[in-house]
Formats: sequence, C-alpha cells, structure tokens
Amino acid sequence: MHSFRKAVEAGDFAAIEEMLAEDVVFTSPVAFKPYPGKAITAAILRGVSRVFTDFRYVREIAGADGRDHALVFEAKVGDKQLTGCDFLHFDEDGRIDDFMVMVRPLTAAQALSEAMGAQFERISREVAEAAGA
Repeated sequence: MHSFRKAVEAGDFAAIEEMLAEDVVFTSPVAFKPYPGKAITAAILRGVSRVFTDFRYVREIAGADGRDHALVFEAKVGDKQLTGCDFLHFDEDGRIDDFMVMVRPLTAAQALSEAMGAQFERISREVAEAAGA
C-alpha cells in the first residue's frame, strides 16, 4: 500500500502535505484551470475531506518506474455516490509534483463542484494563513 494512501486513510494531513512538492500542480475534476502550489493543493485536499463521506480507496495501480500511481476511490457527496481516481506523479525527490483527480458520474461531479464551491472561502483563508498573510 502506498504511503499517500495510508496517510489519506489515516486522515494524517501533515503527512499528506509533507508528500507534496512545493511546485505541485493540482488538477481538479470540476475546475477548468489547474491549481499550482503546495499550499492550495493541501487546502483543497482538506476541503475534499470535509465534503466526502464514506471515502475509501478500492484499487491501487503503480507504474513500472514507481513514479506514477493511480488510486481508485469511492465516496459520497451528499446523497450522490461517486467513483474517482487520484493520478499521482512523483518527482526525483519522491514528492508529488502532479496530482490530477477525475470523478464520475456527471451528477456526482456536479454535486462535488457545488460542495467544493461552498468550501472555497475557507480554502482561501487556509492558503493565506499558510503564506503568513
């Protein structure tokens, strides 16, 4: 089992953040533009943890070189069941430098978009706090 998966399943956000490269790029399943940077990626992941219920990884796929991982998950957003996948790429130092998420079905993606939209004020505050603003 990959250490990222272990940290997520344990709810260990300090360990998750430690695994992120400073220049990580997070690509959301519901936003057009990617989010660059460790602070925003960590804040988004904390926000997701607040909107997902019954979250569980159901499959883990690793690339031959160990630098690419796909973690398939299931969760609920409100009353919508979804299936998704975290696509992770690790840099030379073993930190996540590319983090892309996809989810299905469309109705669940729409529910996720609405739920995360409601989180974005808090996410923005967390990013500002991390930057010392």
